[in-house]
Amino acid sequence: MKSSEVTCCTPVSDGLDGRQAVELADLLKVLADPARLRIVSMLASVADGEVCVCDMTEPLGLSQPTVSHHIKVLREAGFISSEKRSKWVYHRLVPAQLESVRAALAVRQPV
Repeated sequence: MKSSEVTCCTPVSDGLDGRQAVELADLLKVLADPARLRIVSMLASVADGEVCVCDMTEPLGLSQPTVSHHIKVLREAGFISSEKRSKWVYHRLVPAQLESVRAALAVRQPV
C-alpha cells in the first residue's frame, strides 16, 4: 500500500457466529413482548425476588391464564424459575440468563 492510500474501514471481529445469533434472536423474541418485559421488570423490582401470578394480573391488566402463558414462555426460555408451595406457584428471575443476553450485546472496549 502506498503511503498516500488510506483505508476507509476499520477491520471488524467476527462477533456472534451463526448458531449464537440464532440462539440470541430466539431469546430476544421472548423478551420482545411488552407483557413479558413488564413481568421481568416486576420480578427484578421486588424485594424478595419472587412473585405469584395472582399478584401480577392487576398491575398488568391481564387475566390469570394470559399471565400464566407469558410466565410459561419466559420459563421455557430460561428467564424465570418457578416453585410450587401449597397451591401457589412463585416465580423468580434467573439472573444468569439475563446476563447472557447482556453479555452477548455488550460493547467491547478497544484494547
